[in-house]
This record gives sequence, structure tokens and C-alpha cells, in this order.
Amino acid sequence: MSAPPKSAPFDPRDPLGIDELLSPEDLAIRDTVRGWAADRILPSIADWYERGELPGIHELTRELGALGALGMSLDGYGCAGASAIQYGLACLELEAADSGIRSLVSVQGSLAMYAIHRYGSEEQKQRWLPSMAAGETIGCFGLTEPDHGSDPAGMRTYAKRDGSDWVLTGRKMWITNGSVAGVAVVWAQTDDGIRGFAVPTGTPGFSAPEIKHKWSLRASVTSELVLDEVRLPADAVLPGVTGIKGPLSCLSHARYGIVWGAMGAARASFESALDYARTREQFGRPIGGFQLTQAKLADMAVELHKGILLAHHLGLRMDRGRLRPEQVSFGKLNNVREAIDICRTARTILGANGISLEYPVMRHATNLESVLTYEGTVEMHQLVLGKALTGLDAFR
Repeated sequence: MSAPPKSAPFDPRDPLGIDELLSPEDLAIRDTVRGWAADRILPSIADWYERGELPGIHELTRELGALGALGMSLDGYGCAGASAIQYGLACLELEAADSGIRSLVSVQGSLAMYAIHRYGSEEQKQRWLPSMAAGETIGCFGLTEPDHGSDPAGMRTYAKRDGSDWVLTGRKMWITNGSVAGVAVVWAQTDDGIRGFAVPTGTPGFSAPEIKHKWSLRASVTSELVLDEVRLPADAVLPGVTGIKGPLSCLSHARYGIVWGAMGAARASFESALDYARTREQFGRPIGGFQLTQAKLADMAVELHKGILLAHHLGLRMDRGRLRPEQVSFGKLNNVREAIDICRTARTILGANGISLEYPVMRHATNLESVLTYEGTVEMHQLVLGKALTGLDAFR
């Protein structure tokens, strides 16, 4: 009888051996994105966050394009055609650096590029996608309005026909990348239902004032979109969809990236707390040697790696074409909620140092407060699951 294979040593940073589920190509992509974030984001992110800006965004976006991280899971038009798992791993590593960087990539690839790729004409795809994949053109996604967030079907932005042209009027709010974008995918009411439009941001009547005074996602460009009788040719409308299902399908694709990304913020906070607990001494020994601290670390590790397993499972379903929107809601609801709890627990281990930008914990915690509510609040995802479980619609 042959001897059983030896188990690998226990790895505190991969306690369940999740890396064994990943292919060599998965690991190479993950490590490439992790290395880029370590070189380009981590040395400066605390300063950017404190200043409330993201300098050099166009250069960063071109570098992300060179990595293949923009529109990463899309095929053709210069996109990488990566698997859902590989895209998720990239989101995790980017958000381990900062949620604002992952948001930049998510909005570019999973919202603006995805909308054009799925619903645009061939001419629109050829015009926009190659330069967006390369990071030469930044995109934004205009859905949320000042008075319509969780109920986007009630949007007031309107597009009316004027001869062969369209004329758009309205406002969008909390738009990532808005003031630096070269193209905005804007959703508007029409006489035929909700339609999407690819709007060049240099079009007369379009403006995107940046939103300041944020206490979350500070190293991210957030804007209002103002459309003051923006005149567009007939070929600006996305021909492939009419109705709210268009923008909602884009949101589902982006939420999948959040399922992974939130675990990146959680991992960075957990590892910061773990390292601190091993070296910070109180009462004559490291605080990691006390039972209450170990209990906190154990609970954080359990939720972190359960969340990564959940993200991996959803990625497999997406790669097989079997991922449902309700399952994405399951992932976003759980992983963002648990990520915030991990960050808050990590802050308690760091004590007063936990509020310092010398450590990443408070930055991640405040960023996740935005991630918790954008692209579907906790309550909305609870109701999505509630409807799926009971068959009864409690939204209204």
C-alpha cells in the first residue's frame, strides 16, 4: 500500500488551499495584476486618498490597458477574452490596493465597454472598443439620477426625436470616471422605452462637473453628468436593447466583479491586522498571543476565505453561462457586508493605529461604505433574493 501524499504546510494567507483551484494561467494573471498594483498604486494611494484625487488617471488607464485589464472578459476588439475567474482575480487584486482603482476598471470594462459590446452596432464597437481596451479612451456609465437610484426605471433623463437626430436632456449623478471620460453610455427615456446612447463627451451641451467633499472613494473620479439638449445623430443609440433590462444586465456583470473585489479590500485589512498582531506587544507579549485577538483573526479568516470560495463558484457558473442575476445578488450582499465587518474588526486589532493612513484598514472600510450601496443597496439585494426564494415581489 502506497503512503498517502503529504499535505502542504498550512498557509495563514491561504488556509483552505484555494490557490490549488487555480490554473497556472490564472495564477500568472493574478500575480501580474498584484505586482502592478504593488508598484504603481500602493506607494502613493494613501497620499492620493488624503488629497482626494487620482492624479495621472489617463496614464494609469493606459497601463491597465497594456495589462489587458480593461474589458478583460470581453472577446475581440482588442479585449483580452479572459475567463470570468481571471477577471475576478484581477478585481480582487485591484481592490486590495484600493476600491477606487477597481471601480475605474469595473466602470470602464463591465459597464461602458460591456454595454457597447453587447448592445452596440458593429460601427459603435469598432469606433469605441479598441481605444477603450487600450486605455486610450475612458468610458463612464450614466444611469443613476439625483432622484432615482434604486429605481432606475423612474429616470427623468429623456431623449426625443428631432428629425433623424436624438436630443438628450437630463442629469445623472455619482458617475465614476465622468469628468475624464471620452464617451458616456447614457440611459434615457424615449417614446419607445428606455434606450442607451454612446455620447461623445465633447458634444455641445454635455458637461461633467466633478463631485468633491467625499469621505469615501476619495482616490476616484466621481461626477455629475449634465445633458442640456445634447444633439446626437441617429447612430448614437445602442440598437441591441430597449427597456430597463439593458442597463440592469450591465450592472449584473459589474456586480460580479464587486463580489471578488470586496474580498480584496477584506484581505488587505486582514493581512494588515495579522501582521500587526504578531509584532505589537502589550503586557509583555504580542497581542496575537491573546485569546480574544486570535478569536477575531479566526473569524475574519473564515469569512474572508468563504467569500473567496463563493466568488470562485460564481465565476465557474459565469464561465459556463449559467450565472443568474439572483446569484450575483447573493454574492454582492454577502461579500461586501462581510468585507466591511472584516475591516472594522481589523481596525479594533490595530487600536488607535487603525485610523491612520499608515495602515490601509480605515481607507478600505470607508471605501466599502460606498461599495455597499452602489450597484444595488443591501436592501435591494435582499429583496431580489426574497423574491427569488418566495416567488413574491416585495419591491413595491
